[in-house]
Amino acid sequence: MIIHDRFGRTVKNLRISVTPACNLNCIYCHREGLYSLYHCIKGDASRRPLTPDEIKAIVKTLVKYGIREVKLTGGEPLLRRDITEIIRKIREIKEIKDISLVTNGHFLSDRALELKESGLDRVNVSLPALDPEKYSFITGYKRSDGVDRVINGIKRAIEVGLDPVKINVVVLRDINSGELDRFINLGEELGAVIQFIELQDPNGFKSDFFKKYYYSLSELENKLSRKAKKIYVREMHNRKRFMLDNGVEVEVVRPMFNRDFCMHCNRIRLTYFGEFKPCLMRDDNHVPINGSFSDPGEIEKAFLKAVKIREPYFS
Repeated sequence: MIIHDRFGRTVKNLRISVTPACNLNCIYCHREGLYSLYHCIKGDASRRPLTPDEIKAIVKTLVKYGIREVKLTGGEPLLRRDITEIIRKIREIKEIKDISLVTNGHFLSDRALELKESGLDRVNVSLPALDPEKYSFITGYKRSDGVDRVINGIKRAIEVGLDPVKINVVVLRDINSGELDRFINLGEELGAVIQFIELQDPNGFKSDFFKKYYYSLSELENKLSRKAKKIYVREMHNRKRFMLDNGVEVEVVRPMFNRDFCMHCNRIRLTYFGEFKPCLMRDDNHVPINGSFSDPGEIEKAFLKAVKIREPYFS
């Protein structure tokens, strides 16, 4: 059964935060929209993360309503020692067609093979700058080898057969906005997809941070439209994918002030401690799963309520 919200939008994609912990402290981190203050938290003793079996039970219940894709996020999901068990549990559900993961790439070189063997299909790797000093400024990583660590992880992910491998670049004015062509060249060199993402600010668009660093991707999108040999439009968020003459695929994610983006959203989120989150940009409408996280009835009840209250953030 395909489920729709009040605005006629289907819900096919489940994004699960498996941990709040992270080894970095990126200046733009929205903590998956969890009561964000632009800082990843290193852990919360008062909240127990969902177990692999509980995650499987939730996903298995939701396939009844049309969930077919699962994306695992954090914090940094590779900090969970049982991340491969989580992937294996989800892969056992035959209705799930795609399992992906978002990582900062610091541990990817060591774990790429086991991730692939456990059933992971593809991976998104965050790389916010190619200049080591800019990378350190954005991520809080103090050593000079951060960019190299991430690129080595990307190479290893491609080597073991994760496909596609996407490089996520949150574009920040006057920090990495001058590196866009370098990222496209890197995509050609590595055989990776480049995904440019607008800065999102759940704290409000009038914040000093947002005003200082927000960089609209509309001009970039127009430039790519003129250069691309083919343009595809994804069902998810109506995102545009540009195929360039050099073989690089570039995807542009423009959520800010974009009603078209919201009206094509088919994603719902699950927090690491078991609440459904209808929208990244809001933290005032979470729906908890009451009772046991393995109880299909309680899972369904919470999920249906969360879908019912979904609404476009930009309309």
